[in-house]
Amino acid sequence: MPQSKEEGGIADWVKPGDTSGEFKRQQSSFRNWVSREKGAQFPAEKGRYHLYVSYACPWATRTLIARKMKGLEDIITMSSVHWLLGQKGWRFPTPEDDDAPGEAVIPDPVPGHEKFTHLRDIYFQSNPDYAGRFTVPVLYDKIQQVIVNNESSEILRMFGTEFDDIIEEKYRTVVLYPKELQQQIDEAHEWQYDKINNGVYKSGFATTQEAYERNVLALFEALDKAEAHLAAQKDGPYWFGRNITEVDIRLYVTIIRFDPVYVQHFKCNIRDIRSGYPALHRWLRNLYWNVPAFKDTTNFLHIKNHYTKSHPQINPKGITPVGPLPDILGLDEEVTAVAAAAK
Repeated sequence: MPQSKEEGGIADWVKPGDTSGEFKRQQSSFRNWVSREKGAQFPAEKGRYHLYVSYACPWATRTLIARKMKGLEDIITMSSVHWLLGQKGWRFPTPEDDDAPGEAVIPDPVPGHEKFTHLRDIYFQSNPDYAGRFTVPVLYDKIQQVIVNNESSEILRMFGTEFDDIIEEKYRTVVLYPKELQQQIDEAHEWQYDKINNGVYKSGFATTQEAYERNVLALFEALDKAEAHLAAQKDGPYWFGRNITEVDIRLYVTIIRFDPVYVQHFKCNIRDIRSGYPALHRWLRNLYWNVPAFKDTTNFLHIKNHYTKSHPQINPKGITPVGPLPDILGLDEEVTAVAAAAK
């Protein structure tokens, strides 16, 4: 979820003059690694790191899920920005804000940051000449006072392994990137990231009809592929059967936002999840209702308000649709048409 340093950059999801109409995501700039190895520049230590997130952002929510699944709440502190992405980027909530409920939705809690009002302050502290976008998540080293990493997939993987020496034994058994599945996980990431995770953005931010149609059709072809995989999965409720992996986490954060936001706001309306993809819908609800790390990090108010009120080029009046209701159906609930068809 980016914002550029330049004034007015919020609307430049497709660069002015780019006749392709294609949204092109910026590469993350801070790519250092927290390591359990002796002598590491960024050693895995309790209380040393702070995670800045937005509950609205799917990329940031990946890291929140992993943080909870790996028992890192007491190891890595966390706070969330306000859901509104303004002209200066993500801002920290103030004590007066009462429209952004959620765990740790607070002013910047890191000592020495009392005057920091926006996430951009963290970026400029780390690099005064920084000229990119101010994205979440951010993993920050409170001792060296620098950003360690702002690439969600790498933070997710760090959380999966690098703190294992200092967490409780029961959390060490949570393996999100098991060796025997690594090739299959990487293969799934490749097409899901391009066609689904980023595909909704490439559809919604397209500035030509051609770019929109090309990307939205590719998105739904990929959703069809995901549906077929889950429909054929007989070993358990997750992508690879019995155990949750990175694939479940990375796909979930997009699918949970699909019906409430992407269908209408990003014009991804060929089908919705709850009526068009029964296996995906079942997989989604199982994660949300049965695995606390997923439900506890999903904040529909932040999600719906952010997208609909932070993208004036898509929704100039900032009206947030009421539906669909509910935000997510219960484990045994179906929309009327699906329930009727099952009789």
